[in-house]
Amino acid sequence: MFGKLGRAGKIETPHGTINTPAFIVVGTKATVKALTPEQVKELGAQAVLANTYHLYLEPGEKIVKACGGLHKIMNWSGPTFTDSGGFQAFSLGVAFGTTISKLSKPQSNGFEERERQSESVRSEGMPPLAKITEDGVMFKSYRDGGEHFFSPEKSIEIQNSIGADIIFAFDECTSPTADKQYQKEAMDRTHRWAARSLARHRELQIENAKLKFEERKGKQALFGVVQGGRFEDLRKESAKTIGAMDFDGFGIGGSFDKQDIGTAVSWINEELPEGKPRHLLGIGEPEDFFLAIENGCDTFDCVAPTRQARNGTLYTRAGKIHIDNTKYREYFSPIEADCTCYTCRNYTLAYVAYLARTKELLAHTLTSIHNLHFIVHLVEKIRLAILADTFNEFKETFLKDYRNGK
Repeated sequence: MFGKLGRAGKIETPHGTINTPAFIVVGTKATVKALTPEQVKELGAQAVLANTYHLYLEPGEKIVKACGGLHKIMNWSGPTFTDSGGFQAFSLGVAFGTTISKLSKPQSNGFEERERQSESVRSEGMPPLAKITEDGVMFKSYRDGGEHFFSPEKSIEIQNSIGADIIFAFDECTSPTADKQYQKEAMDRTHRWAARSLARHRELQIENAKLKFEERKGKQALFGVVQGGRFEDLRKESAKTIGAMDFDGFGIGGSFDKQDIGTAVSWINEELPEGKPRHLLGIGEPEDFFLAIENGCDTFDCVAPTRQARNGTLYTRAGKIHIDNTKYREYFSPIEADCTCYTCRNYTLAYVAYLARTKELLAHTLTSIHNLHFIVHLVEKIRLAILADTFNEFKETFLKDYRNGK
């Protein structure tokens, strides 16, 4: 029997409908790395998420607004999200210079280890670049060391200027290794920041309604973020508190054990209002989607598919492969025989592996197209299986094949 919290639905935005469950492609700096918007659309993506902190630093929210907003500047006509910048309180704070992620991983495989070695910041001994106070977070720019302050109000103002369809309340993302006392402090602070974010959002929506019709932006939806780490009582308390506020939807922050994703999100989604969408922040591995979806999550975002693609790791139905493997030098077939992505329709794995080996930029484009196509369409297949009442069968078959390896 399919999980009691799982569902398929629709999210309506000023720039179109998102059929859920759905994977939201990450375009951190108003661009999906190595891809054009046309390529992102062709591979099947419904929506794109950009990073508030990065766009604030460069080119600046005023420039984005002057260009006509996020959709115009990046030439993307579909729905968009922006995060709040709260994740940077974690990545530039306690996690800076380490390999700590917002999900604790009790075990890793070679692909995850390779990714960490390639992407982690090598800055042991350097002080954190973020300091958290009750008022907000003081960041030091990773670009020039300049100081910048984000309050809940400032985050909402920046996201309003950027103009995404769905934005998030400012929150504190904590380390999964933090003790319960600090998780409680951060959760309570997130709740206070949520109320402040909501109040400023309402003020800006009133101001927008007073503009001339041709100057108005589409109504932005604001999602509140549930925190509480790996502790059941805190997660339920946070879900009840955030769920009682007048948000349009909800984000679920990380900071829990990876193997417990299904349990952790069920604690939360059992408490959240049923009629509003739920976005799980930073989840992008195939196995994780099944657990999250059957326990009530609707949308997801993660840099993993494109990051792993740039590091040469590719998704297939029989698990991940790495194109450094010498056996792929003469693999004169597509990455996956029946894959319909642009890469697999036009190129052999041997050619893609050659491009990666010789550090040709086209390798990033072709591998990213394949990985995003795989993930986007996997979640779409899960949606279709829910509607056809075949979710459990699809899950069992997919995970059996995926874990067998290739």
